[in-house]
Amino acid sequence: AMVEASEAEVKRWQDVRSAYRNHLANLSLVLHPWRLLDSTHQNSPEVERQLQAEIAALETLMEMHGLPVKKKALDKVRKQLAGVSALIDFWWQMVRQDLEQVALTPRWKRWVEELLLPLMYWQEQLSRTRCPRRRAKILQALQAVQDAFEPHPFTQRLAPDVLAGWQAWAAEWAKAFQRASSAVEGRNGYLSQMHHNHRGLPRRRYKVWTVLHNFDCRASDGTTPASRFFRREFPDLFETILSQIDDLPRPRRRNQTLVISD
Repeated sequence: AMVEASEAEVKRWQDVRSAYRNHLANLSLVLHPWRLLDSTHQNSPEVERQLQAEIAALETLMEMHGLPVKKKALDKVRKQLAGVSALIDFWWQMVRQDLEQVALTPRWKRWVEELLLPLMYWQEQLSRTRCPRRRAKILQALQAVQDAFEPHPFTQRLAPDVLAGWQAWAAEWAKAFQRASSAVEGRNGYLSQMHHNHRGLPRRRYKVWTVLHNFDCRASDGTTPASRFFRREFPDLFETILSQIDDLPRPRRRNQTLVISD
């Protein structure tokens, strides 16, 4: 009887752990311009509601099983959900502004937004994801979009070089949607450490670090976050600042003369 009770207890906590990990995984799988289930378009309010529901489910799970609930941590996450979700509407706005430069009919725009973009986006996300379970779900979504993309009449009508150009354009926008915040968190962590060591930092230094991160941190291909996001080149940051610096002033002279005694 003791063994059976212990086994039941182990099984219960295994289920709790599995449910907890599923909620954490859903937080990541929700934050996409398309739903993972059917690759349909979603906006920021829809994403925020889903994220709020997952946070509430996590809190309920911990309270139900007597786990310590970190209210401050959950409240901090809730405050960030609106800003994180707003990235989706902002990304869609930038994509549609770029599409306005091309005279496309509504049917061609629908082909771009419902097939071409999600195809290249799920391919990009598949290359970034390491978790086997998440890869399986993304691969399933990618396969469904690919099965609808290849036999589509608009896809068949395009010449190979034209289709390759559209796919390259969609791949650039797929890379522009950055869900990871590790680079920003690393910058904030460094600033936090500097703030702790120096007991306070000038507010202007935060702006300086933001500019350095966006315009001077270069990837392996030589591009900066600003050039990748705005899809244009910017002048060299060091040369720009150097051109605005005048000649350095001479050292000040001492008011008192040195007296050498014997």
